[in-house]
Amino acid sequence: MQASPASDKAPEDTSGALQVCVLRMADPWRWLALGWRDLRRAPGIALFYGACFWVMALLVGWVFRASPEYSMAMASGCLLAGPFLAMGLYDTSRRLERGEPADLGSSLTCWDTQMGAMGMLVMVLLVLEMLWARASMVVFAVFFETGMPTTAGVIQAVLHRENWEFLAVYLLVGGVFAALVFSSMVVALPAMLDRGSDALTACIASMRVVGMNFAVMLQWAAIITSLVAVSLWWWGAGLLLAGPLLGCASWHAYRSSIAGRQPAPPA
Repeated sequence: MQASPASDKAPEDTSGALQVCVLRMADPWRWLALGWRDLRRAPGIALFYGACFWVMALLVGWVFRASPEYSMAMASGCLLAGPFLAMGLYDTSRRLERGEPADLGSSLTCWDTQMGAMGMLVMVLLVLEMLWARASMVVFAVFFETGMPTTAGVIQAVLHRENWEFLAVYLLVGGVFAALVFSSMVVALPAMLDRGSDALTACIASMRVVGMNFAVMLQWAAIITSLVAVSLWWWGAGLLLAGPLLGCASWHAYRSSIAGRQPAPPA
């Protein structure tokens, strides 16, 4: 293990393994600053991906209001598209880090060499989502013996003070699944793009990052959650900025967390 450097440049890894670094509590804020710098250097690409995230949020919200029974299907579709959009932002930050010009076309196809690993990762995400949905339904069924609350009244049912036990269990179950997804994915996708790692190796390395730097990564998760929550406040328009910002910052989180070779200088 090696201490996290002051910059995103990690010591050279001669073993070829994904070696986890020790992080500092100030690192997440530095990742955000570096992500913001990338956005300013590639505003057009950032706007494109931000618009994609915004459209996805709008679609999920519209489906929930119009036909709530299809909300899970729409969320699954977004879950499929999300990793590919994120990879484009990672590629943009990687190119800027190398001193190369950012390129939208390259970012849109950067994942094509990792199709097998990406497919496996998306499958894992879908399985986790289905298990999460099933666990949520079980919690509802246990606490609402008279039947599932209607869509129109579900918010009232969830937030009613008499249902605090249900809310506590529901949040606990959701938190467990959210923590599992976060810990297995936080640096997995950038590692797959940058190092050509398979999905299993990348996910295990991601979990090791969280395990070895629990306080730092808990802070990073809180920052991500807060930014996304604030972004969704006004029809999700904040995702125009927060989406690409978090994507680029996540690249720098990977560069600080996993030791590896320095990015090659431009030819």
